[in-house]
Parts: sequence; C-alpha cells; structure tokens
Amino acid sequence: MAIGTKTLATSELDTFEDQRLVEELRKAKEELFNLRFQSATGQLESHGRIRAVKRDIARLYTVIRERELGIRATPAPVETKAKKSKAKKADDAEAAKEEAE
Repeated sequence: MAIGTKTLATSELDTFEDQRLVEELRKAKEELFNLRFQSATGQLESHGRIRAVKRDIARLYTVIRERELGIRATPAPVETKAKKSKAKKADDAEAAKEEAE
C-alpha cells in the first residue's frame, strides 16, 4: 500500500490488525526520514510528499490510540464459508439410484 494516498483512509485502517498498523507506522516513519534526508541534500522532488506522510503518521497514531481507549473497535476475524465439494453431488446421485430401486 502506498503511504500518503487515498488508500490509507480511516475506513481502510479499521480493517487492519494491530500488528499491521504498527508495521505501517514503522514504514511511514522510515519514509519520512528518507524524505527529510533527501530534502536536506536537495534531491527531493516533491515537497508535498513530506506533508502527506506526516498526516499518514498522525492518522495511524490516532487509530492506534482510539483502539487502546476502546473508542474504535478492533476488526473481527473474518470467517470464511466452507466450499461445497463436488463429491456431495455424486453422493446425491447414488442416493437417488437407491431410492429408485
């Protein structure tokens, strides 16, 4: 996921686990460090990127703190539906043959 884009909205952050939020925060801080270094050496092309990354860091800190306080709920584990197997259809065909006899 790209930091500083619309994909890092709070609605999407709600679906992240706590570990992933911490990981995204670490990545954002690392990116901010690199951007500041580029700015100091005159290699930075987009100064607006620093602002976007700072806002992402603040957004991540906010979501983490809200979860600590119980304001925002942690995501519930997603339950996957069991796939129906084709073997069941074969069993139904055998049962129909037995009933016909």
